[in-house]
Amino acid sequence: MVRTLLIVLVSFIAFTAQALVQNANAENVTPLQFDDVFEIEFAADPQPSPNGEQVIFVRNWMDRNTDRRRSSLWIMASDGSNLQALTDRNIDAYSPRWSPTGDRVAFLSGGQIHILWLDSGRTAQLSTTTNSPGNLSWSPNGQWLAFSMFTPEVKAAPVSLPGKPTGASWAEPAKYIDNMNYRADGAGYLASGYQQIYIMPAQGGSVTQLTEGNFNHGGELAWLPDSSALFFSANRYDNWQEQPLNSELFQLNIASRELTQLTDRVGPDSQPKVSPNGRYIAYVGFDDRRLSSQVSHLYVMNIDGSNSRALTPDLDRSISDFAWKENSRGLIVSYDDKGTGILAEQTLRGAHKVLTNDLGGLSYSRPYSGGQFALGAKDKLYYTQSSTQRPAELATIVNGRTTTLTQLNQDFVANRTIGEVEEFWYNSSVDEKPIQGWVMYPPGFDTSKQYPLILEIHGGPHTAYGPVFAMELQLMAAQGYVVLYTNPRGSTSYGEDFANEIHHNYPSYDFNDLMDGVDQVISRGFINENELFVTGGSGGGVLTTWTIGHTDRFAAAVAVNPVINWYSFVLNADMYNYFTQYWFPGLPWDMPEHYLKYSPISYVGKVTTPTMLFTGESDHRTPISETEQYYQALQLRGIESAMVRVPGASHSLHARPSNLMAKPAYVTYWFNKYRESTKAE
Repeated sequence: MVRTLLIVLVSFIAFTAQALVQNANAENVTPLQFDDVFEIEFAADPQPSPNGEQVIFVRNWMDRNTDRRRSSLWIMASDGSNLQALTDRNIDAYSPRWSPTGDRVAFLSGGQIHILWLDSGRTAQLSTTTNSPGNLSWSPNGQWLAFSMFTPEVKAAPVSLPGKPTGASWAEPAKYIDNMNYRADGAGYLASGYQQIYIMPAQGGSVTQLTEGNFNHGGELAWLPDSSALFFSANRYDNWQEQPLNSELFQLNIASRELTQLTDRVGPDSQPKVSPNGRYIAYVGFDDRRLSSQVSHLYVMNIDGSNSRALTPDLDRSISDFAWKENSRGLIVSYDDKGTGILAEQTLRGAHKVLTNDLGGLSYSRPYSGGQFALGAKDKLYYTQSSTQRPAELATIVNGRTTTLTQLNQDFVANRTIGEVEEFWYNSSVDEKPIQGWVMYPPGFDTSKQYPLILEIHGGPHTAYGPVFAMELQLMAAQGYVVLYTNPRGSTSYGEDFANEIHHNYPSYDFNDLMDGVDQVISRGFINENELFVTGGSGGGVLTTWTIGHTDRFAAAVAVNPVINWYSFVLNADMYNYFTQYWFPGLPWDMPEHYLKYSPISYVGKVTTPTMLFTGESDHRTPISETEQYYQALQLRGIESAMVRVPGASHSLHARPSNLMAKPAYVTYWFNKYRESTKAE
């Protein structure tokens, strides 16, 4: 009880101080406009030069004319000075990788490998592959470039139809599918083939395929210091399609093509990185226990695969990335803790020291955690820096001091008023578990007024929101709404047990955690209780439809790409072989009662809330058939409802800037219809 009162008191003091500042500046408010989505930029993928004097990064921006996110390469001195463009603004360039001698930069553009010579500034396309390379990696001697690439498998149709006259125009031939994973969200229906590993001369020439077999190879590629072998991750088991998470680490001898398996356990082993002294390999993974959320630990083993041991067995957080320090005695690791991105030093002897807690900023649409970093010469650390007030900028840490190097969004934040964000904690009414949340205030917020509230629920469900910029939520706040977002049980970055509170039990008490957050904000006195609204995407769409089936406190709801019927979902989603094994205790026909118990469609008969559904027509993760089922059920019941279908959009609705703009525009349009002030008119 004391802790709860202290949390409330601290939140109240922070809120009061913030409110005074906001009230003072209320007259100078310029809220965001929907088309401001085209004004944001963000830094990504920092790559310091081998000598430590420069750093290259990817500068991402939004193109109004093509309605696309674009990217180009920029370079600057290690202290942030002398910022220059390396590639033309109209060339989408990404994945820059320095040569070991620092005289060249390899990068990807237009689905091909390009080389840029720093002394002359000349650029040339190096590859002419029929498919797009990825995971680009220089050999330590600078002579080779390794990469992974999808390699089609030519399969003749089992049926050949007779009787077609010469020059006749028949229907497109039927497509014969016999693979378990035959479509993927964002990619559509997949061609037959596998991911293989290749090398090509760094001076140009033919590509050479190194791996064979009906298996997918790839992920991060690492070299032996003498350039004689590569390390990678793959699932080469005969039943690999039935083991969606399993993978092992392999060593591939370049000359002989001999493969040596280095790990052997049930679970994913990936992201191999060789220590600078060539003695060790670090990697991430876990022993698979078929839980819906499992923590990935950092491991290290000898270069031959012997003496593997976990370096982070007591860190109840998933390691997302890591890099070796120059002395090979420790690493820099990244992970999320309580919604924030952490960079920390991890020694081989087990010591752990946090360096910063503002890694992130790459998820500019909604406030998801996640960022990128790289280590330069003398262990100088570069990373994408997060903030609630702007998308990712590039920052560096030297001798414990953090410096922000870029100001890509200086013009954007100077011309618009960004909604302030406040963190707060509260206790769940279910079991007193502490729950973290954030309140985003509309520009010009005035404590003496009453505001409508939007509860915005994150997806996953095993993901986390954090104190980072979120354009969609900012656009909602700019329309005069207070926006609440929280990390209910099931969220990651609070430990494996907290995430698995919803294992085979989703949705459940996470709903209560969300309602408790709403109650906490209402208790502050500035929310109109007759103007409560709820929305969320993917897993947030699940909880939105679950919420309106269990309470009528919300004036309206918008469910974005939801799942409403788990039985139909697992038989339609692209990752069905994963969902049926990790999210449910059995197959749907063996336990239909379980699937229906947790399906929002089972409670649609109780819904009275006006509801809009918003989904991409090419969504293969939460197929639009889920949306259609719920819409038709609402229509049959006579509930005020609407369905918005986004042509060509996958599950990642924000991939096109106009769709990123349309989503909050439709959400606030729908909510505005059911506000008291609107009804009065």
